[in-house]
Amino acid sequence: MTPTWLRWMPAVAVPAVIAAGVLAGSVPASARDPLPGKTPAQVLAMIGQHTTKALSGTVEQTSELGLPDVPQVGPSSGPAAGSLAELLTGPHSARVYVDGPAKVRIQVMDRMAERDAVRQGNEVWLYNSKDNTATHLTLPGIASGKQDRGSRMPGSVATPEELAARMLEKVDVSTDVAVRGDVEVAGRAAYNLVLTPRSQGTLVESVAVAVDGENGLPLSVEVRARGQQEPAFRTAFSSLKLEAPDAAIFNFTPPPGASVKELALPSSGYAKRDLGQQGRETSGLGKDELGKLENDRKAPAAAGGAPSVTGTGWETVVGFPARANSAAAGAPSVDTLLNDPLLRQATVAVPGGRAISTSLLNVLLTDDGRMFVGSVPLERLQAAAAAR
Repeated sequence: MTPTWLRWMPAVAVPAVIAAGVLAGSVPASARDPLPGKTPAQVLAMIGQHTTKALSGTVEQTSELGLPDVPQVGPSSGPAAGSLAELLTGPHSARVYVDGPAKVRIQVMDRMAERDAVRQGNEVWLYNSKDNTATHLTLPGIASGKQDRGSRMPGSVATPEELAARMLEKVDVSTDVAVRGDVEVAGRAAYNLVLTPRSQGTLVESVAVAVDGENGLPLSVEVRARGQQEPAFRTAFSSLKLEAPDAAIFNFTPPPGASVKELALPSSGYAKRDLGQQGRETSGLGKDELGKLENDRKAPAAAGGAPSVTGTGWETVVGFPARANSAAAGAPSVDTLLNDPLLRQATVAVPGGRAISTSLLNVLLTDDGRMFVGSVPLERLQAAAAAR
């Protein structure tokens, strides 16, 4: 249920801009029992072919992005989501329940409130106990039996599998892929798949994905930024049960007195390639084939009204049109982002507009209402803006 504009975002940019929970933490402790040796292509295939359909557990997320730790003021910027910057600072804990692709519940346990994102079939509820508000929406054009693992619940933290899907989109000729020493996450032995950008023009040092050694389910994702001693991003299961949750978990009724809003969504932009397809596309491909796949992914950028894409791989810069064209492109306007109180305080004046800078991501909000995003130095965004 990711909006259209997310398809154009760099892998690290997605969680940063929409508050998917860019996180930090140390690499999981080494697993006690060694797993059978596997090549990177074999581990990628495990991810793509895993058939885990039901689980429940707790996901822990923390971030060390360099955003200011300031108190929230004013209303939240999205349905049941809280402040975007609030989700990007400090630790977050979420209870995750999954029973197939169409039954998902994520309960984010904040310090003073709880946020729920509940999907049952094509019906989705978002609830924030802080102000007792609920948003209801119906997902259009999604077949009830189709697996859409790459999607995420708005207003919630991202699971390791969701973030792994985004990171694995970077597996091409610009990335070195290796399997390092086994790790242990939530008591389960896992392969440590490490993606290292070959380019020096990105803020990302490396990405580590812990892959369950038994079933191929991603158990944690960690991102390290260049020049930063501690990891900048981590999301991981701290507990996990591979069994179907109680069916009642996926029932939701707004509490008495809740303010309920109906949200209409466009029918386009919700088609998903599942993670299984992603793994089958990338595992075992040669450099020429991976390069062709990367070009195929960027082809839609030429379509009229679409966001602009410059650079390749980890150096990709995505430009979104000004507010007048934002609705057509499916992108948020600069005004929308600046209406978030914490993000507004995090911006600084730069030549040509204002910028939000983190250890993993830079966002340039131009004076004429455009937005440029990338895991690259700010100068690259300014150059992209000047060329348009």
